[in-house]
Amino acid sequence: MYDVPPQGGRRAVVTGASGGLGLELARRLAGAGAEVVLAVRSLERGARAADLIRAENPDARLEVRALDLADLASVRAFAEALLEAGRPVHVLANNAGVMRPRRRAETVDGLELQFATNVAGHYALTARLAPLLTATGGARVGWMSSSAAHVGRLDFDDLQATRRYRPLRAYAQSKLADLVLALWLAERAEASGADLVSAAAHPGYVRTNLFSNGASVGRGRPRRSVLESRWLPHQEVDWGAEPLLVALTSPEGGNGAYYGPAGPWGLVGPATLVRPPRRATREGLGDRLVEALAGLTGVELAL
Repeated sequence: MYDVPPQGGRRAVVTGASGGLGLELARRLAGAGAEVVLAVRSLERGARAADLIRAENPDARLEVRALDLADLASVRAFAEALLEAGRPVHVLANNAGVMRPRRRAETVDGLELQFATNVAGHYALTARLAPLLTATGGARVGWMSSSAAHVGRLDFDDLQATRRYRPLRAYAQSKLADLVLALWLAERAEASGADLVSAAAHPGYVRTNLFSNGASVGRGRPRRSVLESRWLPHQEVDWGAEPLLVALTSPEGGNGAYYGPAGPWGLVGPATLVRPPRRATREGLGDRLVEALAGLTGVELAL
């Protein structure tokens, strides 16, 4: 298992930290000495997550803050509070996600739910926190992608899936977009000379509440996803969190790195460098996506 390097004196923001991979990321970062901001939709669930971490690590330095990535006003308020405090942010884990709601749903901003939560919200958060990240020196931004990115396609004529909504297609598009953003930000950081590392990861096949919660949006009770196949190799959240942990903390980690499990089909195993899908590296794709996101969110990601 990956031994997170000492993180004393560093401050991390983890989205979706109330459960699953986000909780594991927060737990491991806090265990290595980082001060961790648990960015969560539900303050009640966030407080329970903090209690779980403190039960194991009474000295953990934790802060629970409300953040709904599907609401751009919430993203703005969260970022403005951190900017006003003026304290450095060394690590930003863009982890939270929604997976495959059966029916198309729109946010208060009129965006398709998966695209809003997985992509637009994290883009806006990163853009608004960019002044803190670049001023900190040596900051890292990690983007949680998915192996689904390999079958994703960015449909710039219908990013919001208004013409035809297919749950898996919309999810794959959102995870490809996360990877494209990670690579774009890495290139932009190097070109501008900003002391910032942007990297991405995918967790392999991990059964988390994404499988039931995503499939249950708009329904009365959780519904198991058809993707939860018992015969597929799978791993627990402690292993699934490792690729993003490596991206966020490894001394060898560099701009544009992409990590995933080393085992069969990239579903399980220790974290290793993996090759991004070719479509994620197409010239000009990142610029086009960022331009679209700036228009949708009203905020420009500038270094």
